[in-house]
Amino acid sequence: MSTSSNAADRIALMQTFVRIVEAGSLSAAATQLGTTQPTISRRLQALERMLGLRLLQRSTHAMQLTEDGERCLAHARELLSHWSALASDVQDAREEPAGLLRVVVPHAFGQQQMIGALSDFLRRHPRVSIEWLLHDRAPDFIGENIDCAIRVGEVSDPSVIAIKLADVPRIAVAAPSLLAGQPLPTHPEQLAALPWLSLRTFYRNEIVLHHASGASHKLALQPRMSSDGLFAVRNAAVQGMGVCVISSWALREELAQGTLVHLAPAWQATPLPMYIVYPHAPHYPARLRRFIDAMRAAMPAILSDL
Repeated sequence: MSTSSNAADRIALMQTFVRIVEAGSLSAAATQLGTTQPTISRRLQALERMLGLRLLQRSTHAMQLTEDGERCLAHARELLSHWSALASDVQDAREEPAGLLRVVVPHAFGQQQMIGALSDFLRRHPRVSIEWLLHDRAPDFIGENIDCAIRVGEVSDPSVIAIKLADVPRIAVAAPSLLAGQPLPTHPEQLAALPWLSLRTFYRNEIVLHHASGASHKLALQPRMSSDGLFAVRNAAVQGMGVCVISSWALREELAQGTLVHLAPAWQATPLPMYIVYPHAPHYPARLRRFIDAMRAAMPAILSDL
């Protein structure tokens, strides 16, 4: 008998053993597997002979796992899970990804900047469809049936996998009217006397600015306005309400038109990491794996173009 046949037989024996335990009896397992009780009994005996262990204590009225059987059951379940994942992975590699992906993306960034990458992905995979959900909060992956999320900011949840896509630069800006004809500030100390706006998702009463030389300067803030909406803070800055620190991708038009100016341009706030986040699972469908690969490839270029 070939090695592959032996491996397949061993997998089948372990599947039978797990089914016996889960079904509660040999006869119930036989019914579920569409075979006979003597066949199930022979498979169990074959597994016990192969391992040299007694896995089940059987009597006329009861069936109980031995201590060796408990250990074998745990290993069998883990092995069968990996085997299923391997089989699905190989099959997915041969097949065109298909089905629905539910993706949560940042409300501001997901409306425009990521749409080009999304369009490219859907063109390459015509059998995939996507629900593009705009939320800034961390999703409940299981409760909301979410496949993955794009998150800005550090991810500390140990129940998820977080793959870093890029760093998002942040700069200090204000409307020219706020400066009232004064020279453009070149150092953070000069920003302290100006009114401030707070994007409370990422900073509230203080912010640290960094220089390329390695110097840093912490500013204590008393914001005249705070919001969890990036566009609201940006638009308030355009109205001359105060200084704000915002991701530079959101300021391209305003800086080009002169409605906002870059303050202390040699200084920047700590860049915000951007991650793609998804829950742990024994297997991921091809559509999700391909989407993760697409976002990892696309995000640095998206940010560099802004």
